[in-house]
Amino acid sequence: MSRLTANSLLLIAAMVWGAAFVAQSTAMDSIGPLSFTGVRFLLAAISVAPFAYFEWRKSEKRIPLRGMLQSAFVGAIFFIAITLQQYGFFTTSVTNAGFLTALYVVFTPIMGIVILRTWPNAYIWPIVAIALIGAYLLAGRLESMAVGDLLNVLSGLFWALQIILIGRLVLQYGNPITIACLQFLTAGLLGMLFGLPIEGLALHNLTGAWFEIIYTGVFSGGLSFTLQAIGQRYTPPADAAILLSSESLFAAIFGALLLNERLTGSQVIGCAMIFSCILLVELLPLISRKLRRSGDKPQAKQPA
Repeated sequence: MSRLTANSLLLIAAMVWGAAFVAQSTAMDSIGPLSFTGVRFLLAAISVAPFAYFEWRKSEKRIPLRGMLQSAFVGAIFFIAITLQQYGFFTTSVTNAGFLTALYVVFTPIMGIVILRTWPNAYIWPIVAIALIGAYLLAGRLESMAVGDLLNVLSGLFWALQIILIGRLVLQYGNPITIACLQFLTAGLLGMLFGLPIEGLALHNLTGAWFEIIYTGVFSGGLSFTLQAIGQRYTPPADAAILLSSESLFAAIFGALLLNERLTGSQVIGCAMIFSCILLVELLPLISRKLRRSGDKPQAKQPA
């Protein structure tokens, strides 16, 4: 798979996640955050299971037990990240959640240095700075942060850790769909394990949030996180974080369209800055490679 194709998959995932911010917010009117997390990711695991089975049948190198346990560990981190984000929707807006979750753009390259001892390309740092400034403008004023805002900041830290670890797993074991399925299954089981005794779950909870459960389970969960697992096999973690951070852009757009969260002039500028960062991540490596190739070509001799 080419790097351009992998980046396109990550961008599609970010768009679906952006719309999922709206679904995650409106679902809280009918169902508790833990139960919602449990149901949606069990549904995500079921929707991905046939593809994971096909991948397992065709794989020349199947995931060993150790790899499955490591996938479950990443699933637990994934569960923490999504649960913190879900509780945050009680006291913060879709736009704010989109910005604060995007903090994993900064956390990811830093964690890459700490965990993997790998330094990202130098151009990533100014792009990260531009993306964060754009995300701040997109979110508006954040002088007085609510509890939900702080929960989303903490969620961003766990998202960064999940991005680093899942990228490492798919590079080591391959089988990205199987790893994604194990991650969903772990998150779903943990959600039900904690959600049932704390929140309870009745039929009216499920019928009241049926659309949100299906969208976030099948599309935002089963489809998009699988695209993430596939795309990250061919894209460096820091670059993947920039592309996935565009979910804040899409969250603001869908928030405006579906929840009437209107964008100001500065927020529109923020949208443009984030989208510019996406283009830079795509174009700069291509330009760099083209310049290197032209520099390596032997110069034609001038006639005497």
